[in-house]
Amino acid sequence: MTISPAVATAPVDRRPQTIALQTMTDTAQRRFGFVNFAETWNGRLAMLGFVIGLGTELLTGQGILNQLGF
Repeated sequence: MTISPAVATAPVDRRPQTIALQTMTDTAQRRFGFVNFAETWNGRLAMLGFVIGLGTELLTGQGILNQLGF
């Protein structure tokens, strides 16, 4: 008498895997122009520039325009 081992198998996902590839391609094409991705980075960089300008003004005692020679 032989006893075969019980093998647990996971369900096989048979959906096409091209959906993720299409999504990555679509988002890569929509990173330029007036889209949320570009606007988010524009806002982040603007805030960073403002903080750097304010910090420079506080450290030097001169305004930003005065530092630039105007």
